[in-house]
Amino acid sequence: MITNQSRLFVKQRIFLFNIVKRLIDIIGSLVLLILSSPIMLVTTILIKLTSPGPVFFAQKRVGKGSKEFFMYKFRTMYTGNNDERLKLYPELWKKYKAAGWKLSIKEDPRITPVGKYIRAFSIDEMPQFINVLKGEMTLVGPRAYREEELCEYAKKYPQTKEYIEDIRSVKPGITGLWQTSGRNDLSFEQRARLDSHYIRTRSMRQEILILLKTPFCMISHW
Repeated sequence: MITNQSRLFVKQRIFLFNIVKRLIDIIGSLVLLILSSPIMLVTTILIKLTSPGPVFFAQKRVGKGSKEFFMYKFRTMYTGNNDERLKLYPELWKKYKAAGWKLSIKEDPRITPVGKYIRAFSIDEMPQFINVLKGEMTLVGPRAYREEELCEYAKKYPQTKEYIEDIRSVKPGITGLWQTSGRNDLSFEQRARLDSHYIRTRSMRQEILILLKTPFCMISHW
């Protein structure tokens, strides 16, 4: 039987966890922005020199409570209609649709030559430290999905409805449990299950372990 005292203890624990997590987000993102500034500067120059168009890319993503926000990334694709570019390769277009609207970095013709390296080492994610500072994202959390993605997945995989509800209930993260457990090799159902598990079992120990594992996963991905 759950007593009022037990409920109060759980609420206090969650409140304390959220305060500490936000402090880690603010301090961590500030430090990481400073440390990564040389890499970001070089990346900015390379993007401008090798591909016409803006350096940054902003796209609406689903945040806490299903509230949308603009997530920032370095641009890694050519400008223009990239779906039309991909349709020039019928086999890849077919594979793209069958695989849940994704391709590997190495075979995707929409990604610029420099963009392949930027993505491979997750450098494109660095501008998201600004989203973390703004309180729209967190360092560790579930993947930041587009609204149409979640709606499509909910129809295609009705068994994941509960997982999707969990994902919508918290801030998305730059890294997370599934990113350090297999990254893009996992199916949506596997990713959603891991995100849901992370949300329901959050602890400082788990946060720190994910943060420590992330650099290795970034380096070993390519």
